[in-house]
Amino acid sequence: MQPKELTSQELRQLQLLQIDMVDELDRICRKYNIPYVLYGGTMLGAIRHKGFIPWDDDIDIAMFREDYEKFKKVSSELNPNICFFQDSDTDKEYRWGYAKLRRVGTNFVRVGQEHLKCKTGVFIDIFPLDDIPLWLPFQMIQDFYCYCLRKIAWSEVGKKNTKGFKKLWFSFLSKIPMSMVVKCQKFLHKKSSNSSPNRVTCLLFPSLGKFYFKAPLKERYGMPKQWFKEREEYDFEGRKYFGIKDYDAFLKYEYRDYMTPPPKEKRKKHYASIIELNVKPLAQDTKLHEEE
Repeated sequence: MQPKELTSQELRQLQLLQIDMVDELDRICRKYNIPYVLYGGTMLGAIRHKGFIPWDDDIDIAMFREDYEKFKKVSSELNPNICFFQDSDTDKEYRWGYAKLRRVGTNFVRVGQEHLKCKTGVFIDIFPLDDIPLWLPFQMIQDFYCYCLRKIAWSEVGKKNTKGFKKLWFSFLSKIPMSMVVKCQKFLHKKSSNSSPNRVTCLLFPSLGKFYFKAPLKERYGMPKQWFKEREEYDFEGRKYFGIKDYDAFLKYEYRDYMTPPPKEKRKKHYASIIELNVKPLAQDTKLHEEE
């Protein structure tokens, strides 16, 4: 299937459809007092643009593991006309180690994932933050363990999008059932607690931080839990969402010079195999984005 680059109009419509889902997540979290924060490029967008990074096509949310499990239990209260919660328990064909909310009535498939059997649609990512061990050698072991699980989960994509030895290797890994990955991952979940002093990370997602390999070993495998405990409301596309109070420390950890946008030629272009945005966003477009 020929990849299609999103037009500026499609990108903006996709962003507004994502806002509909964050509104739902925020509503449920406020109702049940479940803490969450804007994460990654979404936190950067809130600080630098008071909304989306103009060329960004996704929204990232983070929660501690305990809060993630609480949200999962009440996710049935999400407006079924807007979105649904998706993870490996609600969709057995789902292959990622974190959850998504999917926008009802849309079809959006990333390039190279056309053959996957999981439910599709415009999405936002919800990253559960789990404890890493206190002792550095155990952190390194857990990091490698999770790296292996992540590659097994991704193997269904890898075997279709690589060549030579990599294709052979991912084809072999794809024989390992996803249920085993989920079981191995859940073993680690039990070790997480909101009250522990451990640093945290999303176990089956590549370590954050553009300068990951340059960071001191004691900081490399996780982030301070305090960053996610202390929250503040931020403007985002004319709304108020919770984000990290010490955003400066978090964004420097991930991006270093985060207030300087990359040059136009280095801004990510967005392609998809299937783009069917058949739903009119509920969110009003409060501003017209223009690239800097």
